[in-house]
Amino acid sequence: MPVIESSLVILILWGAVGYLLGSIPGGVIMARLMGLGNLRDIGSGNIGATNVLRTGNKKAAALTLVFDAGKGAVAVLVARQFAPEDAVQLAALMAFVGHCFPVWLRFNGGKGVATYLGILLALVWPMGLAACAIWLVTAVITRFSSLAALVAAGVLPVVMIAAGFADSAVLAVLLALLIYARHWGNIKRLRTGTEGKIGAK
Repeated sequence: MPVIESSLVILILWGAVGYLLGSIPGGVIMARLMGLGNLRDIGSGNIGATNVLRTGNKKAAALTLVFDAGKGAVAVLVARQFAPEDAVQLAALMAFVGHCFPVWLRFNGGKGVATYLGILLALVWPMGLAACAIWLVTAVITRFSSLAALVAAGVLPVVMIAAGFADSAVLAVLLALLIYARHWGNIKRLRTGTEGKIGAK
């Protein structure tokens, strides 16, 4: 994280803004608008784009991906217009937390991968592109969305430090830890060979 420049009030304000933006459940909204039913009863029960894809509706999955990435990006871009960098990074972190633990869904949300990518693209766009590339290559090779997310999140802090973006590397580590925690069940299924692949219902 950068040196703290903002007052406690400013940090709380932008943390709250980030959390509220992140907590908007894009997958649930798209599923309802398109008559796909309750996502909690489909596939893994997750509210993210990968599970929306299990409904067979690629358009809904794509819109969910864009929405979830967009809210992370908006949290960063809006905060950057009005607040110092420490508040920007806190807004980014809380947007991710909001997606994973939304108050509207009794704090039971998604795993945050799309929001993570959106945050990075808005925060440090070259590193966001690097994360997207790592995710895509891993996903194409393995067809495991969860593994692609774990590899991207795990590798990116090292890439950021090597590329000279150390000020954002601490945030990347925190986000990676949260992604690993949210994917703990996936990690267990990957180890036992029972993890579902992309496109499987």
